[in-house]
Amino acid sequence: MTQERPFDLLNRSVGQQVLIRLKNNMSVRGKVTSFDAHMNLVLENAEELEDGELKTKLGTILLRGGNIIFVSPV
Repeated sequence: MTQERPFDLLNRSVGQQVLIRLKNNMSVRGKVTSFDAHMNLVLENAEELEDGELKTKLGTILLRGGNIIFVSPV
């Protein structure tokens, strides 16, 4: 049995919607277009969520990997 690595999940998430929680308790949803070894993520059609509801449309954004608490497929 092979063990899955975190970057395997990110590779499968490219082109898919994800939900991301940041250290400042901000939640962002968007489509992953790319990432790097520092887990910096580029999202398209990103939206800030508040209590699970749309708060602000952000468009294309870069999230710094050091600020990310978790990434979850939607």
